[in-house]
Amino acid sequence: MNAVYPRTSSLAVVSLIFGILAYVFLPFVGALVAVICGHAARSEIRRAPPGTIEGDGMALAGLILGWIQIALTVIAIGLFLLFLAGAIAFSGWH
Repeated sequence: MNAVYPRTSSLAVVSLIFGILAYVFLPFVGALVAVICGHAARSEIRRAPPGTIEGDGMALAGLILGWIQIALTVIAIGLFLLFLAGAIAFSGWH
């Protein structure tokens, strides 16, 4: 009997790996790769016939990790700029 086993989306795996790497080695670039691959993987999984491609949970996890890392990066840059503006304003250096 020929059984058809669903395959796991490669993009979903890449999204999850780069979502994790965004916190360890590649803060912003890894997050961008995770978000892009996560969206592409979820699109690929939705377009495929039901039961042929798995990995939606991995793609979603990569997306969530990537977006959180991007938000943290934007907040860190904002706080740095706020600190820099305050330091310049209170130092008397204009």
